[in-house]
Amino acid sequence: MMFSNYHTHTTYCDGADTPEELVLEAIRLGCPELGFSGHSHLTEDTGSMSEAGTLAYCREVNRLKEKYRDRITLRLGIEQDIFSEIDRSLFDYVIGAVHYVEKDGALFAVDDGKETLLRAVNTAFGGDFYACIEAYYELVGSLYERTGCDVIAHFDLITKYNEGNVLFDTEHPRYLAAADRALEHLIACPVLLEVNTGAMCRGYRTVPYPAPRFLRRWLDAGKELIFSSDCHDRRFLLHGFEALKDIPHRETLC
Repeated sequence: MMFSNYHTHTTYCDGADTPEELVLEAIRLGCPELGFSGHSHLTEDTGSMSEAGTLAYCREVNRLKEKYRDRITLRLGIEQDIFSEIDRSLFDYVIGAVHYVEKDGALFAVDDGKETLLRAVNTAFGGDFYACIEAYYELVGSLYERTGCDVIAHFDLITKYNEGNVLFDTEHPRYLAAADRALEHLIACPVLLEVNTGAMCRGYRTVPYPAPRFLRRWLDAGKELIFSSDCHDRRFLLHGFEALKDIPHRETLC
C-alpha cells in the first residue's frame, strides 16, 4: 500500500526540512501525494509562520507543484490554529487545530512541554486540570464553525504528556464528558478526523491521536479518517502508517 501525508511542516514554520527536501523524500517513498500544512500565523506562537513567511511558503509550494507535477501530486494546505485567521483562498485545504486554551483573554499552550502545561493549569485554572481539559475540548468541538476546516488535527492533543495517566485520568467522568461533547459535535460536521502519529515518533506517546475509543465512535458514526504523521522531520514522513493500515481510512485527501 502506498501512503500519502497531508500534515507536513517545513522550515517555513517549525519543521526541520525545506519543502523540496520533503518532496524528494515523498517521491523516494512512493507517495502518490504530499500535502504541506504550515502553522498559521499567530503572534503568541513562535513556531508559526509570519505573515510574510506564509506568502513565501505559498509561492514555494506552488513552484514545487509545477516542478514535480509529473512525479507527485502536491497540495498546498495550512494548519490553522483556532485563534488564527487566514485567507482560505490561498490553500487547497485547511487542517483545524487547537494548541492553546484561553482564559481571561490570555492564551496558554497545551503542547509546549509538560511544565508549560502545568503552569497553564495552575495559573489559569486554579490547579483544576479538568477545567483546563473542558476549556480545551470546548474549542476542539467548535473547530469547524470557527475555521471551516477540512480535517481535525490531533483531537486529544491535551493528552500529549499524559502517557500512563501521569497528569490526569482519561477515564475520569469530566474528561470523558468533555471529549464526548466535542466529538459528538464534530461528527455532525463535514470533516475528516486524522489518525496522527506525530507524538509517537517524538517519544511522547505509544499510540496515535485520538485514543481508540474516539476512533471507534467516529467510525461507528460512518465518518472517515485520514492518516497523518504531523511530520516535522522527513525521516518520519510516514511514521507508523504501516501498523495502522488495517484501520479504514481515506488514502487521499482530495
